[in-house]
Amino acid sequence: MKTEQETETNTPPPTNGETAAVEESRRVRPKWLVPLVAGLCAAALVVAGGIGWKIWSDRRLAEAKAACATTSDAARGAMNDWNTLVNGDAADLLEVKADQVKDAKTIDALKTALDVEAPEYEGCVADGKDGLETAIDELDDAAAWYEKHTGSLKKAVDAVNDSKLAKTIDTAKTLLESSNGNVQDDKTREELSKAIEAKNEAAIAKASKAVNDSIAAKRKADEEAKAKAQAEADAKAAAAANAQTQQQQYNYQQSQPQQSWTPSYPYGGGSTGGGSGTTGGSTGGSAGSSYGGSFGYSSGYGAATPGGTCPESVCGV
Repeated sequence: MKTEQETETNTPPPTNGETAAVEESRRVRPKWLVPLVAGLCAAALVVAGGIGWKIWSDRRLAEAKAACATTSDAARGAMNDWNTLVNGDAADLLEVKADQVKDAKTIDALKTALDVEAPEYEGCVADGKDGLETAIDELDDAAAWYEKHTGSLKKAVDAVNDSKLAKTIDTAKTLLESSNGNVQDDKTREELSKAIEAKNEAAIAKASKAVNDSIAAKRKADEEAKAKAQAEADAKAAAAANAQTQQQQYNYQQSQPQQSWTPSYPYGGGSTGGGSGTTGGSTGGSAGSSYGGSFGYSSGYGAATPGGTCPESVCGV
């Protein structure tokens, strides 16, 4: 095995021609070339460094813009959810009165949840990376606020709705009990019972109206039937009273004694005498006559005076 010294010793030395070429190259190269190359290299490094920093800086700015846009979308979505609830269900429930809910405190809690100042939404209005990062922090805070208060507001809305439903169910149960036997169509009560069991406020309202309408219809029918029965009773009473009056008049007439009258004869006279009569008078004057018959009345040429007996059908007495 050869040693290192032996190896180096065995390396062939450069030839005379190669040594001459190297010497010639060193003698021809100018002294200013080395500093120039070094300067160019340094400048190239500076330029390359500047370009690299610009690329890096632009990339960081682009990343900040993208992050801000994502955060902005999330904040805007949270804000929209809040505004939708505020201007929708919450606003509608503010019209609910205390007597429409089972617990009036739920309405106070809803008003408290609405009595807050929401943060302003500005978006990604900054240009630089630092400004965008500040905007991201503010947008994160805004999104957190909207999410938190939307949750609390929804709980307040649900509490009012639950209390309102509870009061509606209680009222419907009272109506169901009081309407027993007082409706024209009992199927309306069956529908109301189903709606109460389902706890469907809209269905309860519809069924309650149907029950109330049926109650009103039965009340009207009952009143009309009562009025008709009363009219018939009044008519019968009037007929009975009229018949009684006529009977009383007839009885009164029958109870009165018969009247008699005797006619007067200014030119003569006569008298009836049961079954025979006489006539008498003066010559050239009026003569009276006397008739006898079953009617037994006297007459003459002149005004009649009471004294004889006359049937009611003849004399009108």
